[in-house]
Amino acid sequence: MTPTDQTVREALRHGFFITLEGGEGAGKSTQARILSNRLVGLGYDTLTTREPGGSPGAERLRDVLLSGAVAPLGPAAEAILFSAARIDHLDKTIRPALAQGCVVICDRFADSTRAYQGALGNLDPRLIGALETVTVGPTKPDLTLMLDLPAEVGLDRANSRRMSGPVDRFEAENLSFHRGLRQTFLEIAAAEPHRCKVIDAMQSPEDVSEQIWRVVEGRLTSGTKPGRIPAVGNVISLPTVRRGVEAL
Repeated sequence: MTPTDQTVREALRHGFFITLEGGEGAGKSTQARILSNRLVGLGYDTLTTREPGGSPGAERLRDVLLSGAVAPLGPAAEAILFSAARIDHLDKTIRPALAQGCVVICDRFADSTRAYQGALGNLDPRLIGALETVTVGPTKPDLTLMLDLPAEVGLDRANSRRMSGPVDRFEAENLSFHRGLRQTFLEIAAAEPHRCKVIDAMQSPEDVSEQIWRVVEGRLTSGTKPGRIPAVGNVISLPTVRRGVEAL
């Protein structure tokens, strides 16, 4: 076996894990779809998923979490329930896809728990760290894209997107909360610059997608990368999850 063959073999075994983070209305779901389509067009197998949710059990917990039913129990209870959903998501969706050499693109992941329940919920960092260690373990993102824009702009976008529909548990928080959320995401990115790249989400979706592509392309070609399919790539559909998690 040649060194090149060995590299591809290792890449196929491990896949590549990308997460998108940021405040409300930053365009994470849109950019996840755009990135997935671009990768598929280049021959990569991809799976696009989300949190909370992304697996049958986690999707049921998503409804409970976003309804606000757990909020009266406090941020610790929310963090624990988010972690329970993450365990099912990792076991049923993310890890099987990575084992197939897939590029997994996830709309929100553990950084959202750090930001929403950790920093802004004033939870002890040791609790957040312990939950992350137990749930995530070695399955940490290879790359996290922090979509950044002012909280006021993000909330306006979220309101326009939602039309007359109900606000969820977190969209309903006040402006001060969302400003603090933005700052927390930027602090996470500053603390882990190798993993996290801040993306200016104030631009058009097309310009944002180009920013993202420059980062992703550079990362995929600079070291261990997922396996390439020589003809046409696929959106991986696992037995336990809807194709590409279409509800994104």
